Amino acid sequence: MIDFHALEKELEEAIATDEKYQRENDAKFRAVHQKVSSYEEFRDIVLASHLKPLEKKDKMGSGRNVLWNTCAVKTNHKQESKIDLPQELDRLPETSAEFYRDWRRCMKNNQDRYLLLLQLGSQNLGRIFQTDLAFGLLGEFLVVLNQNACIKDCNFILDILENLSGTKRFGLNIELLSEKEKENCRQLFEKLQKIETDFGHFSEIHQIPNEDGTDATQIHCQGGKGIEKKVLKLMSLYQISLINS
Repeated sequence: MIDFHALEKELEEAIATDEKYQRENDAKFRAVHQKVSSYEEFRDIVLASHLKPLEKKDKMGSGRNVLWNTCAVKTNHKQESKIDLPQELDRLPETSAEFYRDWRRCMKNNQDRYLLLLQLGSQNLGRIFQTDLAFGLLGEFLVVLNQNACIKDCNFILDILENLSGTKRFGLNIELLSEKEKENCRQLFEKLQKIETDFGHFSEIHQIPNEDGTDATQIHCQGGKGIEKKVLKLMSLYQISLINS
């Protein structure tokens, strides 16, 4: 007897696969026609090919205020302030598709993206990307975290890195990091290790200069054996060699 239900499911999967191929193929031609300046831009266009423009009903009338730890602030500034999330973001994403849409459309710069990562938290990020961490996102996360490491966020960053390491195809995503992303990853762990070994027992704010000569990143966390073990474990998972002091 013919299993029409199975045939229907197989047909739907074949149609979906064909639509995905056509959509991504069209995006590739569109990217070539636009003469994009880098492979990352080409990749982003292809990865976003399934997204549709937001409709008016998808947008909220005004931004919402959230508490957050300011990044790279001066020592005479308050450690917490209010910042508006973009108006297009009416709520935090709950799925990988929603995250990718908001990451691309609503986050205007890396500081906004860093804020989104902190607002979601490590557990939500791990849940959202448990089975579907899109190609290229891990590298972008590492760049954002490295460029925006903030006061009292050291433990948050470690937790985010730990949860991301448990996502599907994590090892493959590490292998596919670009040279720029690998360098940002190395710099991030160098900062985290330096904090753990040199400054972990202090309560003051410390400035750790970026190697490229840009403004120093101000960062702080509580040290201890637990932090030391976590840093070493994550360095191994992210394929970062030990940094000798």
